Amino acid sequence: MSEAQESGTKAPGGGARGTAGKLGGSLIVSIGLGYVLTVACARLLPPDQYATFVTFWGLLMGLGSALSPLEQELSRQSAVAALTGGRAGRGALRAVATGVAVAAVFGLCLLIPPVNERLFHGTWELALIVLSGGVAFACQFGIRGLLIGQHQVKQFSWLVVAEPAVRAIVLGALVVATAYNLVTLALAVAAGSFAWLLFVRQARGLVDVRAEGDSWPVTVRRMLMLLLGAALTASVITGYPALVGLLAPGGDRDRIGALFAALVIARLPLTLIGPVQSLAVPFVVRLSTSAEGRHRLRRVLSLGTLASLALAALGAVVGALIGPWAVRFVNGSGYQVDGWAVAGLVWSSVLLVPMQLLTAVLVARTQARRVLVTWAVVAVTAAVLLLVIPGDTVLRAVIALAAAPTVGLAVVLVFVLGKSPVEATSDTGETSS
Repeated sequence: MSEAQESGTKAPGGGARGTAGKLGGSLIVSIGLGYVLTVACARLLPPDQYATFVTFWGLLMGLGSALSPLEQELSRQSAVAALTGGRAGRGALRAVATGVAVAAVFGLCLLIPPVNERLFHGTWELALIVLSGGVAFACQFGIRGLLIGQHQVKQFSWLVVAEPAVRAIVLGALVVATAYNLVTLALAVAAGSFAWLLFVRQARGLVDVRAEGDSWPVTVRRMLMLLLGAALTASVITGYPALVGLLAPGGDRDRIGALFAALVIARLPLTLIGPVQSLAVPFVVRLSTSAEGRHRLRRVLSLGTLASLALAALGAVVGALIGPWAVRFVNGSGYQVDGWAVAGLVWSSVLLVPMQLLTAVLVARTQARRVLVTWAVVAVTAAVLLLVIPGDTVLRAVIALAAAPTVGLAVVLVFVLGKSPVEATSDTGETSS
């Protein structure tokens, strides 16, 4: 999303503000519709089935998050081509094809009987829905990238809103027809992934199949690295319920469903981080041009991290006190969750905000490997703790989720507050191209 928004800053003055307003407005509407849908499904399903539904939701949306670099890559290709009055070439189609292949392989893996049993308890239809929805997501992010790369902000914004709107329309039809159950609600969720079909006509004119673009080896190598980094991030954010289902199966399904319902509420701050994260990149770039600016940046990051830790601690206390009531109020009286569990979820969610902002600093410094290492540490920490911690599934899930971003925050701070190679060269008075 960051590159998309950055492309909008090329318009002068009010144009940039208008672009930011359209993108911000569409994002807020999209987030609101998505949040309402998850709460509605919690109301329509009992807690044990909701646990399976959130696992499905996490897998599909996590796969979507892992495929989201397609939007950034195609927006880059489209924007570069637009500078010379051209259009994205076959390299864009190769990137989308790579994403489609990754989504298909992932979906087929969910059909493996032991994996399907752990995640969906034998409801194999959910694996097929993830497969089809993931393939559609790859196409959708491709079209979004083409639109924003050519600065077609209005069409891009409509597509961002169309995705959750389609889900809401299908869900409403199911409720009116009283035809809702676990599988049909999953179909309603996946329906949003096909919103790109409404924009095929506009996108078709943004690709020139005669232009060669990057070769297959270059495209596949770049996309696999980008998709891996996004997948690691998604494993502890959107896809965490699936990670729990895979590594720590079993337990009281009603308690797990209530925990996942609390997780949806606790994750609300993360839905607002996208615009801030995109603004962080140019902010870092500007400050990094001088020694004084870099000193100021380190001070801002250090103080911001301390403030985040304090806010996480305060949020954990508030979550412990009113979290169980909030979950029952939003999702219904059948969702019973302990205060200590909500405290752990809130701590985790708040710390993930500075983590994403600090990794945006690494992106601004073009330190992609460090971003990959940071999220790998977070994902591996969560996975190991889910496997080795004694106790029931709820205890393991909360401890793993609280500890993983805490460790990751320490790692990314070391990366960010240390001198980058470019800074070290600049401080010696040398210049680099």
